[in-house]
Amino acid sequence: MPDLHTTNVLLGIMAATSVLEALLVIGMGVGGFVAYRRVMQLVTDLEARQITPLREKVDAILLDVKSVTARVSQQSERVDHAISGTMERVDETAGRVRSSVRERVAQAIGIVHGVRAILISILHHDSRPKPTATAAGRA
Repeated sequence: MPDLHTTNVLLGIMAATSVLEALLVIGMGVGGFVAYRRVMQLVTDLEARQITPLREKVDAILLDVKSVTARVSQQSERVDHAISGTMERVDETAGRVRSSVRERVAQAIGIVHGVRAILISILHHDSRPKPTATAAGRA
């Protein structure tokens, strides 16, 4: 019969090694869990000390930006309305000025035509030859 003593010793060593490996894996799992809990606690503390106040400040800034944007929008609407009203009044005034100028120009043209007609009438009246005595006696 073969000697199983050496085989048993080797099997014992392998069993002990397997138990040590299992204990090592369990230890690493427990260590990883403990490290995870510590990191999560650190993240929670960091969030409470740093992130929360920073978020509150950012929220306040965003509210300010929102109110400023609303005011700018209102002011731009007012300016747009004022510009539109002003442009309408300018167009209306330009139309009135245009019609007033046309009326005055028409009056001036009428006066010029009248003066021209008078001058033409006077000039043609003076340029007509006056009947002479000899011409008057023949007729």
